[in-house]
Amino acid sequence: MINLHQRYNHYLHSNKKHDRVNEKIIGYGWTDDGSKLSGYYVLTENHKLFYDLEERFKYMEGWSSG
Repeated sequence: MINLHQRYNHYLHSNKKHDRVNEKIIGYGWTDDGSKLSGYYVLTENHKLFYDLEERFKYMEGWSSG
């Protein structure tokens, strides 16, 4: 199982940016299909990036906190 805290928590407390969109990471979490985990997401300043459980990028959506 992927340890999201180990992989992304340090991004939350630094100026390090996500490579794919060159934006600061502000959150992350799991996705599911209603009965089991199906992947995870990474929330940046303007995007929500989705990955499967094998850490392969699936797609990205625009996102705004305001």
